Amino acid sequence: MRIEQLQAFLAIAESGNFGQAARKCGITQSTVSRQIQSLESDLGFPLFHRTAQAKLTVAGEKLLPRARKICQEWAIASQEIADLQAGKQPELCIAAIHSVCSHYLPPILQKFCRDFPEIQLRVTALGSDRALKVLRDGLVDVAVVMNNRFLTSSPDMTVELLYEEQVEILMAAAHPLAKYEKVPWSALVEYPQVVFKDGYGMQRLVQEWFNYQDISLKIVMELNTLDAFRGVVRQGEIIALLPQTALLEARQDPTLAVRSLAELPETNANSQKFKQGFTRQVVLVTSSDRLNIPPIAHFCDLVRQFTQKPV
Repeated sequence: MRIEQLQAFLAIAESGNFGQAARKCGITQSTVSRQIQSLESDLGFPLFHRTAQAKLTVAGEKLLPRARKICQEWAIASQEIADLQAGKQPELCIAAIHSVCSHYLPPILQKFCRDFPEIQLRVTALGSDRALKVLRDGLVDVAVVMNNRFLTSSPDMTVELLYEEQVEILMAAAHPLAKYEKVPWSALVEYPQVVFKDGYGMQRLVQEWFNYQDISLKIVMELNTLDAFRGVVRQGEIIALLPQTALLEARQDPTLAVRSLAELPETNANSQKFKQGFTRQVVLVTSSDRLNIPPIAHFCDLVRQFTQKPV
């Protein structure tokens, strides 16, 4: 059974004439006849009495309301897909990590709203793992997150590296580690740390680094906002390892200090793996089919443009 057959059936039922139905469908009368014959063959029952005026049989009466509903749903679905292809959609949903939401997204969102004023933007700040999950579940269209190859390995996902940045140490201005320009690992491990909550890529990255050094990480607190990190660190000896874009406001705060990490000792068995330093990668992730939708493709282009500029 094909939609063209049901459309021809409806045209005949409404007009009572094969010829008029053919003109309405834009095809020949012989084509309409073949479509109805094929449909009747599939159903195993005649649909019309072939008289001067085509009248519905009992089977035709049963099929009529169902065929109308099917054709209406087909028309709605076809229009919705055509709207997607034309860039007409009611909203665009974005999930991004906190530092991207704070520093990169504002000008991107402003530019997108000017370019597509009819589309409602919905932006949610989430940890990387959670953002990738809601993307895979189809709840958002695009995610800007820390790279996690375990959650983006699906062949239907496209992953594009936007930038890579150093991870540095946030501490109180009067902290003992503030005396260093680059803090050695031997001194770093003496102090308690505050980290992002489980499900945030930064917690996993910090844990991974300490595991590779075979060093215990002294976690005393888990948080999920940059304001909370600054507030806690400001109070005493607790420190935090955070990426550079998460530390932009802290650099302007006289009660806080930001320091780089010293390079790993050459004797460290893992120094080759980390020879580029302690960094994180931020990636743009979406599904390949969404890149065919004009507003989503345009948003991704804006993200590429703005993340290549200095913050």
